[in-house]
Amino acid sequence: MKAITFHGKQTIQYESIPDPEILQPTDAIVKVTLCAICGSDLHAYHEHEKGLDHGTAMGHEFVGEVVAIGKDVKTIRVGKSVMSPFTTNCGDCFYCNIGLTCRCIYGQLYGWRQHEQGLHGGQAEYVRVPLADSTLMPIPEGLTAEEGLFLGDILSTGFFCAKQAEIKPKNTYAVVGCGPVGLMAILGAKEYGAEKVFAIDTLPERLERAKQFGAIPINASLQNTREVINEVSEGRSADAVMEAVGNSATNKLAYDLVRPGGIISAVGVCTDEHLAFSPTQAYDKNLTYKVGRCPARFMMNELIPIVQQKKYDITSIITHRLSLAEGVFGYDIFANKKDNCLKVVLKP
Repeated sequence: MKAITFHGKQTIQYESIPDPEILQPTDAIVKVTLCAICGSDLHAYHEHEKGLDHGTAMGHEFVGEVVAIGKDVKTIRVGKSVMSPFTTNCGDCFYCNIGLTCRCIYGQLYGWRQHEQGLHGGQAEYVRVPLADSTLMPIPEGLTAEEGLFLGDILSTGFFCAKQAEIKPKNTYAVVGCGPVGLMAILGAKEYGAEKVFAIDTLPERLERAKQFGAIPINASLQNTREVINEVSEGRSADAVMEAVGNSATNKLAYDLVRPGGIISAVGVCTDEHLAFSPTQAYDKNLTYKVGRCPARFMMNELIPIVQQKKYDITSIITHRLSLAEGVFGYDIFANKKDNCLKVVLKP
């Protein structure tokens, strides 16, 4: 099969790799109909996280059709159109039962192989899905493939970010970073009742999209972000800040913008060795810091009805629809924000 594969820092290839096979009786094989490039993929692309096997198929956002199942798969059937969270999960361990499916003791992240162990990703013509019954979900009636693609990661992650912010109607909120997840966090905050959401970025086209989604845009390169938010919060700053980028600068900005006793909800994958603020600073601000991977499989159940209602035009953020064969080009424009790129979807 053809796949987008990792070969070192900023080096990916479109090449042939072996087709996946059923290895466990609970596996399924999915023929990918759509996949996408995620901001998290850039950590491997820029090799911030070393150790990924060369030749690994990239990506963890995909939807497709089931073409084969293991003998112990009971609920997922061949021929069904399915969506998947970005990690597999058993559905029955302690963490799955408390809704933290992203920390399933048997779970794996798509597109992560080290020492020939792990899973190939979804930026390929086919993908093996372990624990198929509890990982895959049929795409429900009324949902498009692109909406299913978003449910498996960025929509769930954005709404999870907003949920961690403990939204209350009269409070003031800020979202740092208006990439795909940040934009979904804005929608999540609005869905959970926020009346006042500030969107912070430096790219005008992303700020315009945030405005269309109901946020108040702040261009951090032109405006004093803290002063703008203080003007509407009686000088207290934001009650919660949703951080959707994941680096020292955005983490420090989130700290600077949150009021004493407030919440930072961080879902941007940060590979820095230390936080951008000290334990003493967190203590002195009575800060609540919530951080971590989204339990997408758990969130998908909650969000399906919202997507079915077509309340938000979530797929309007797709700026580039390319073939899988154009995936190397897709990574270049996405990583370097060329051509106003916001979200790249690939079709095998």
